[in-house]
Amino acid sequence: MSKPDLILLALDESPTLHLMERALHAAGYLTAIARERTALDKALQENTPALVLLSETLDGEKGAQLVEEILGRFPTLPILFLAAQNSAVLMQEALQAGISGYLQPPLHTQDIVDAVESSLKRAHYMGDWVRREVKRTTASLEKRVNELETLVKLGRDITGTLDLDTVLNNVVTAAVKLTNAEEGSLLLLDEKSGELYMRSGHNFEEGFAKSFRLPVKDTLAGQVIQTGKPVMLSETALHKIKTAYLVQSLIYVPLRQKERVIGVLGVDNRQHKIPFSNRDALLMSILADYAAVAIENARLYQISENERTKFETIFSNMEDGLMILDADQRILLVNNMICAAFGLNASALQDKLVTEAITHADLLNLLQRSNKDPLRYHEINFDDGRVFNAQYTPIPGVGSAITMQDITYLKELDRLKDDFVHTVSHDLRSPLTAVLGYAELLERIGELNDQQREFVRRIQSSVQDITALVNDLLDLGRIEAGFDTHREIIKLDGILQYTLANLEHRVKKKKQTLNVEIAPQLPPLRGNPIRLRQMLDNLIGNAIKYTPAGNDVQIKLRSEGNQIILQVSDNGPGIPADDQPHIFDKFYRASNVPSGSSGSGLGLAIVKTIVEGHQGRIWVESTLNKGTTFFVVLPAYKPEQ
Repeated sequence: MSKPDLILLALDESPTLHLMERALHAAGYLTAIARERTALDKALQENTPALVLLSETLDGEKGAQLVEEILGRFPTLPILFLAAQNSAVLMQEALQAGISGYLQPPLHTQDIVDAVESSLKRAHYMGDWVRREVKRTTASLEKRVNELETLVKLGRDITGTLDLDTVLNNVVTAAVKLTNAEEGSLLLLDEKSGELYMRSGHNFEEGFAKSFRLPVKDTLAGQVIQTGKPVMLSETALHKIKTAYLVQSLIYVPLRQKERVIGVLGVDNRQHKIPFSNRDALLMSILADYAAVAIENARLYQISENERTKFETIFSNMEDGLMILDADQRILLVNNMICAAFGLNASALQDKLVTEAITHADLLNLLQRSNKDPLRYHEINFDDGRVFNAQYTPIPGVGSAITMQDITYLKELDRLKDDFVHTVSHDLRSPLTAVLGYAELLERIGELNDQQREFVRRIQSSVQDITALVNDLLDLGRIEAGFDTHREIIKLDGILQYTLANLEHRVKKKKQTLNVEIAPQLPPLRGNPIRLRQMLDNLIGNAIKYTPAGNDVQIKLRSEGNQIILQVSDNGPGIPADDQPHIFDKFYRASNVPSGSSGSGLGLAIVKTIVEGHQGRIWVESTLNKGTTFFVVLPAYKPEQ
């Protein structure tokens, strides 16, 4: 048996209070009494009354105001208002405050009971309605939450996996679930045949799904492809999708990639006449967008994979060695050629410091020198005779790259060429000396006419040029072979003054001016004075030779840090940009050398060999018709501590 309802009597002490209490007890209700505001608040909080019967005033406070405060805390609590007298104004205030009933004199027991029962019945009806609405709203919210959870999960699937089959199956399954449909399908357009085929399906037999194909023309799915607009049918009549395939209701929405429709996402009901709503169509459109994104991601990933495979194939099989390092000199990529050269395994090199993974001295030297003083070329020599030309190239935003080319065969050819030149040079000296000697003896045999003397002079001049060339070749051979090992502590400014004194007659002959700047207190260097003088003779001699008569030649010698820097500038014709990388090669002469200008093309090759033999560097800067400047940097001598 249910517990009787509790009626809270919020009344001042009066006969009416006792009347109310007796009447309600007689009707089977429980009562509680609150004669003041504090007791009222406590009773409302602790007892949870089914109804409050409130007088016009309570403990001096207006009842209408108390009604508003009570309903502000307990909106569904029914309140009966008891008036002390019949007043239209008071009734209006009470009704506006939100009372559920109104009692006024004269009071009868039955009227009181009827008013209480009526208010309670109305409150019960209101409570039932509120519960139904809450249940309905809760169910609707749960449905929306489920929809959102499904969409969020699909979004995670799309961003978290590249398995297109799984994603599309999940999209179709979600479409069926969210629309309460019987079947779902995702149809894609076959560009070759112009038909739609089923890429993924839900609740279809496997054989049917594989064979399902629709033409674009005169079909509902084809209509979506052609118009780009959804189709929703929920009429009572059956709709034929395909021969022997009828549906009661369906939704088809387009799959778009940019401005192109590539397929259709659809759900249908074949057995039950359950219509689809506009919200179902909206959800289907969202799912179709997900599917289109997944297809595009898969397409881009496949393109990326194809390019990656192509790159890896080219990278791994290229003849030149290539190694990519990050900013911390950890190995990012390395190809087969470098692995084979150093006898290493590519997988063992990944993400390792190059200085730890490869301990070859020449490579470590390349890395050390490249960080401080980048070189364009560097040789890496192996014990078995192989020689590689290596280059270190910084890559902004990545790190750096080391490339290697096998130049063993070029080194062998160069050695054979040098041996040949050296042998021929030695063999030429004797006959050249004989020719020159016999030419000088001709005048001793008898008187020569002018023409004969001219011929003898030409013979002597030609033999002297060839002899100079042979001497240059022999000098170059000795320097490159490492025979020229003599070193002493010298002052380069003293050697420069000696060279300038020897070239003074050539300067005066061409009426040129030598502008010489020698910094004071230059540090000494350790070198071969004969070779360094040969270097200065060639550089300054070339500047004098190519500077027009009457112009200046600039010579500067200074120190910077632990280096001595020589700078020789002329006002000659300059060197074309295409020729500049080759001017230090043997027998190479610039394409714009004036006709009749003597030279063998060995002078600068000798200079470069001498400079590098002293652990220095040499380079050129030149502008056509403005002149050329050669820079030589040599290390200053550091006494051992």
